Amino acid sequence: MDAFSGYHPFVNLIYFLIVIGCTMFYMHPVFLGLSLVGSLLYSVYLKGAKTLKVFLFGMLPSCLLMAVINPLFNHEGATMLFYLKNGNPITLESIVYGVASGVMLAGVVSWFSVFNEVMTSDKFMYLFGKAVPAFSLMLSMALRFVPRFQGQIKRVARAQQCIGRNVTNGKLYERAGHGMRILSITTTWALENSVETADSMKSRAYGLRGRSNFTLFRFDNRDGALTAFLLGGAALLMYLCGTRQVRILYFPLFTVNRATPAAAAAYLLYGSLCALPVVLNIMEDIKWRSLRSGT
Repeated sequence: MDAFSGYHPFVNLIYFLIVIGCTMFYMHPVFLGLSLVGSLLYSVYLKGAKTLKVFLFGMLPSCLLMAVINPLFNHEGATMLFYLKNGNPITLESIVYGVASGVMLAGVVSWFSVFNEVMTSDKFMYLFGKAVPAFSLMLSMALRFVPRFQGQIKRVARAQQCIGRNVTNGKLYERAGHGMRILSITTTWALENSVETADSMKSRAYGLRGRSNFTLFRFDNRDGALTAFLLGGAALLMYLCGTRQVRILYFPLFTVNRATPAAAAAYLLYGSLCALPVVLNIMEDIKWRSLRSGT
């Protein structure tokens, strides 16, 4: 069980807005590293060690590719390293910016992967069902479409395997035809399922004014304390960045703030925010083991 997922949906949403927003819009190297490590740790806790395989063979090559490609097209920067045969310069600043962009992309993708695990469709419906019912329904359906489509295509493939029409049977053109058949069957299922879902929601008067909702979510003191910590931490972080205690400049010359107590406090605060879900889960595990050992 994920302890952080047990908090109120509003708390989960505020947390992801803070960490994803900081990762996307403030490309400080220390912040990017803390964000990537925090998202990977949380992803490993939620989905197991397979997350590391996805990172090593998926996101890490993408980061390296971005670090290589960016200097070939971006020639800004004052620190010249060498010149290409066509006369274009390769600068240290463009390489560093490419690495930072790759880490930022990996961190955002990793955070969105855990976001998809924590922010389930019922949480979206609870948060946005009354304000924007059509958008919340569409978004919740889109978030769960990919895993459901993957599961359905596996079931169809197993069924086709029983009659010798899987992508591993026959010659190359026959396997391609079998794959197209499986994809066509699954696509038809998805379209029919979307129509059935729309009719079902319409018959239940979804989106009509005055319609009541049943929910198990309750905002208690624990949620209030965590919300206060998140908002207070985000406000303090914005203050430290706004007063240039933490700053970064990639062009024309790569410069970063000095290691001051205020900068260290900002790093510690942001690291605490990124590691918060894992810390909460560890505390919950320790508490659970203590209760079990006590009985």
